[in-house]
Amino acid sequence: MGFSFTFLTILLAAVGFTNSQQVFMEYIERRLAVLEDRIALWHEQSSRYSTELRDFKNKVVSLMESVEKEREQLRAELENTNIRVDRVEREMDYLETQNPAPPCVEMEEKLVDHKVTIVKEKKKEKYEKLTECTDMIASIKSMKILKRIGSSTGMWARDPLGDSDNIYVLEGTGNDTVYEYSRARDFTQSPVMRARRIKVPYPWLGTGHVVYGGFLYYVTRKNEYQIIKFDLKNKTVVDSAVFPAEQQIPVYSLSPFNYIDIVADEEGLWAIYATNENEKNICLAKLDPKTLDIEQMWDTPCPRENAESAFVICGAVYVVYNTKLPSRSRVQCVFDVRDAVSNEEAPLVYFPKRYASHSSMKYNPKEKQIYAWDDGYQLIYRLVMKKKDL
Repeated sequence: MGFSFTFLTILLAAVGFTNSQQVFMEYIERRLAVLEDRIALWHEQSSRYSTELRDFKNKVVSLMESVEKEREQLRAELENTNIRVDRVEREMDYLETQNPAPPCVEMEEKLVDHKVTIVKEKKKEKYEKLTECTDMIASIKSMKILKRIGSSTGMWARDPLGDSDNIYVLEGTGNDTVYEYSRARDFTQSPVMRARRIKVPYPWLGTGHVVYGGFLYYVTRKNEYQIIKFDLKNKTVVDSAVFPAEQQIPVYSLSPFNYIDIVADEEGLWAIYATNENEKNICLAKLDPKTLDIEQMWDTPCPRENAESAFVICGAVYVVYNTKLPSRSRVQCVFDVRDAVSNEEAPLVYFPKRYASHSSMKYNPKEKQIYAWDDGYQLIYRLVMKKKDL
């Protein structure tokens, strides 16, 4: 009896264990089935994503090839356009040399005789040249961009009579602090920190300044326009003089802040200006750098309209013109005080692509190059010279 009960107990336990094991195995099988379904779904999604990625890659490659082809086509078209533009400009230059424009003077017929009389009277006072310089511009050799600092207007230059490599920067059209750099490298690398500040006693007007023989010649205005001669080494005013012209107006229509533009050449200092008396054209005066006296004055045939700047080389003033719309600057009027170069004989000189308008152009007779300020960019134009036909 006891043995039978024990056996029955063991049998029931075995049956219960078997049922539990079967339940557990069924649970495991269900979980594995779920995992297999998920793995199958992952494989399906991974395969779909791989296919989509491959298709996308093929589309991108195709688009890149198409873009590259279009870029090559655009590059070829741009090169052809540049060639055509250069050809048109050369043809225009040729046409202008074959059919020169009439003198840059507009006046009523009743004033023509009077004007000729004035010119003849002024020519009686012959200009006494100080040097044997016979150079004139043949072309622009190259353009170099050194830096872009500060205001869109300003002036920078080297002293053509100095032995040092000092660079002087006068920023803006109304300021009183000159920046002096001991070399071009200091100027290009750090436009302010490496500069020596020189404060002038009176703020300048415009950008018509020049550094010449260790002095800064600049224009200021109190009641009248004055030229100040400032010693850059001693930081003192050496001399000043009221400019002997009445009712002055801006000398360049595209640079209305300049009433007197002081420039230097092989002959010394010159002043370019304009007055109401001859409001359409630019005037020129020879300036004594020692005393600031005006030695001689001329009315030029060069108009103020669309003029942006000017410079003098060997006694000839070159006026640079442009338009208010972006275009290339060019020398369009030349006046030689010795009549060695006529406006018709002067070569057409174009300056390379500009940013806006030259607020100053300072010729350095020692280096045969121009220091220009164009919309905040400091440029150097290297010149190719030729001899005048005397």
